Amino acid sequence: MTTALEIKNLHVSVADQPILKGIDLTVKQGEIHAIMGPNGSGKSTLAYTLAGHPFYEPTAGEVIFDGEDLLEMEADERSRAGMFLAFQYPVAVPGVTVANFLRQALNARARAENPDDNKGISIPKFRRLLKQKMDMLGMDHKFAGRYLNDGFSGGEKKRNEILQMAVLEPRMAIMDETDSGLDIDALRIVAEGAKRLSDEYGMGVVLITHYQRLLNYIKPDYVHILMDGRFVEHGGPELALKLEEQGYDWVREKYGTLEPA
Repeated sequence: MTTALEIKNLHVSVADQPILKGIDLTVKQGEIHAIMGPNGSGKSTLAYTLAGHPFYEPTAGEVIFDGEDLLEMEADERSRAGMFLAFQYPVAVPGVTVANFLRQALNARARAENPDDNKGISIPKFRRLLKQKMDMLGMDHKFAGRYLNDGFSGGEKKRNEILQMAVLEPRMAIMDETDSGLDIDALRIVAEGAKRLSDEYGMGVVLITHYQRLLNYIKPDYVHILMDGRFVEHGGPELALKLEEQGYDWVREKYGTLEPA
């Protein structure tokens, strides 16, 4: 199993304020890592730094993605290399259908890999691909004709991101608080979809969440607790259960007065 993502001593600042203070993490293909922590601990900062958001400034350390220096890549280069960010709050794009958005995304990647490819994937071939992926995820084909996230429920927005992953087949998915605002049914559908993609395509997953409930449906291989910009505890699924039962007070007591970053 090859290593897809290696984070070494990563420090990140926002507006000259240190947020991440030395992060080390290795995620191999097909592994699911859950990152948990209280508000302000740096979870979303890690997600957006990996995705290449310009607001987040790495000040030390390195991130290697499939042997390449991720921090030297622009955001679109990271995406083409196989990095996918599932947003906490996906934006609506009225007037652009789910199908057209996905076809354009595939074609943009194809043109970047082969500048002479002016046609991209044909419409019939794309339709077959999209139907195959939607059937795999148990999605109604009519979903593809709706405008992207326009009027979508929270669950539909997250299912749409799972469909994007299925079509684009990233090597690494960063899922930032995917469980926000989801009911139990939507939570199960999204979790099962992400788990299936990890199993079938060897997609690595970094799952950022507040709550253990998501981990009832997508069992992580590893759980990491982030506090004050540092990982303070590492373990398996039992660590998430302990947080569910006891909260974060025992972590604060064990590691001193760590203030949220």
